[in-house]
Amino acid sequence: MKILRMLLNVVADSINFDTHRLIPVFLRPINEKQMLKDFVLTILNILYHPFRKLMPYQTFRYAACGAGNTLLDIFIYFLSYNFIFQKQIVYTPVGAISPYIAAFLMAFIISFPTGFYLNRYIVFPGSILPGRNQLVRYFLLVIACVFLNYFFIKLFVEQFQVYPTVSKIITTFIVVTFSYLTQKHFTFKGKKA
Repeated sequence: MKILRMLLNVVADSINFDTHRLIPVFLRPINEKQMLKDFVLTILNILYHPFRKLMPYQTFRYAACGAGNTLLDIFIYFLSYNFIFQKQIVYTPVGAISPYIAAFLMAFIISFPTGFYLNRYIVFPGSILPGRNQLVRYFLLVIACVFLNYFFIKLFVEQFQVYPTVSKIITTFIVVTFSYLTQKHFTFKGKKA
């Protein structure tokens, strides 16, 4: 295909012709990022149909991307814990790390940028902020959410004597709501309507 493309360019240059019209669609350069974005948006459009009366499209995109990233995080954690670290302590030059913390770090290294890119390009594509600012704000939000999870679970379990699993469910609703609103109005702030 490269040879054919080069040949078409040589012919087009010799007759001073626009090569973009001459090259068939299947031979044109592919923008992988745009293609992946279009694929994800197509899937979300298909899945949104039954939910369109329940929530706005942006909220659905946030929920679907968050759920997908959470499943990815759990899957990577499972693979890391059971197969990469094989449930063994990980020794580093800094010190020993338990296998479940090492698996958490491995999953975080992958799910953090995945979550950022999903939110930046799929959920909140109209943000007016530069990418670097978005990344810093997203990181700060993730850290805040970790602390909020810790705080609310301890509060509900130790102060209100709520069963831990129920505490986690209540905490998840609080933190997800906080995260969505913070991302919408701070991390990926869009143009004012």
